[in-house]
Amino acid sequence: MANLLIMEDEVLVCRALKDSLESAGHQVTLALDGSDGSRLAASGQFDLAIIDIFMPIQDGIATIMELKKSQPSLKVIAISGGGALVNEYDYLEYAEAMGAIQCFYKPIDTEELLSCIKANT
Repeated sequence: MANLLIMEDEVLVCRALKDSLESAGHQVTLALDGSDGSRLAASGQFDLAIIDIFMPIQDGIATIMELKKSQPSLKVIAISGGGALVNEYDYLEYAEAMGAIQCFYKPIDTEELLSCIKANT
């Protein structure tokens, strides 16, 4: 199974994703912001990163851009609970343009997420 890095500032969402993904056999590491997540990702041990768009310290867009420069082979799934549009702009579309392989709005359908992970690891 895959070694996954989740960057999400909402503790309950982290816990739910971790439980679901570990139950499916994946190894999961958590980071509560993009800065900490980028530091963890630098180890190169992860198959895929799941990154929230709206986080403190370093947001998901900046994190995706940083990871695509430093680790272009690391696959990224972007997630957001900020609504489809913020100030009439869809940040998940921007995340895809920056290199995310898939984007999900919260609440996330676990089966769709697991299917995406399986197809990309």
